[in-house]
Amino acid sequence: MPEAPQQMVTAEGHLVSAVGQGTWYLGDDREAREEEVAALRAGIEAGMRLVDTAEMYGGGRSERLVGEAVAPVRDQVYLVDKVLPANASATGTIEACERSLRALGTDWIDLYLLHWPGPHPVAETVAALESLVQRGWIRSWGVSNFDPADLARLPAVPLVNQVLYNPSRRGVEVDLLPAHREAGITTMAYSPIEQGRLLADPTLAAVAERNQVSVAQVLIAWAVREPGTIAIPKASSVAHAQQNAAALEVRLTAEDLAEIDAAFPAPDRPVPLEML
Repeated sequence: MPEAPQQMVTAEGHLVSAVGQGTWYLGDDREAREEEVAALRAGIEAGMRLVDTAEMYGGGRSERLVGEAVAPVRDQVYLVDKVLPANASATGTIEACERSLRALGTDWIDLYLLHWPGPHPVAETVAALESLVQRGWIRSWGVSNFDPADLARLPAVPLVNQVLYNPSRRGVEVDLLPAHREAGITTMAYSPIEQGRLLADPTLAAVAERNQVSVAQVLIAWAVREPGTIAIPKASSVAHAQQNAAALEVRLTAEDLAEIDAAFPAPDRPVPLEML
């Protein structure tokens, strides 16, 4: 039986589960707010204590929802947020972080990411991020949607690079994930279920049936099958959050993985980094 996925070691030496919670589009529907808060709390209770958000999501609505959800258990949550590239200047990064802290209702962010490469010199952004660490506003920093060339331009090694990764988006396996392993960067896989578009795939359905789990659980287990990777699926209901957390216990066999490889072959040469 394959070993359990390796957890991420944070800058503070703590362990974070290989399955966390994404929040893209959460907070956009006022009528769903109570259920979404309950889903996040259920996910935290089930062990998915990494919660990811961004100032971009709903123009702050996601941050406010996350803040409400984690408030009773803030010390137990590893909170991830992101600064928009347009805001990531020397002063803009500080101001954006301050806005996010207010929206979240917290004194600190555990991991603060540059959402994607943008117009400001990356050395300037990293200096601002390091300043936020010194202020105690954030515990550590990382990046998102950075390809190997983008990573090479960074003046320091980020803790995390958050990228699009699922069986239909395997270009990162050619050059980016090897670069992560060499540098000791944790891969954070967003949209591991491809926003639901992979749920009806017949190969994945067959693997799920054989393992007596859902297709979503297969996809999450696939994303974290290698050490050094965290998946951040989204859930908008308590039952969905609990199912996502249970995916951490799914162990795909060599046969399962071979079938997925045949249906979704990885490219044999570098391709441009994909984003959603």
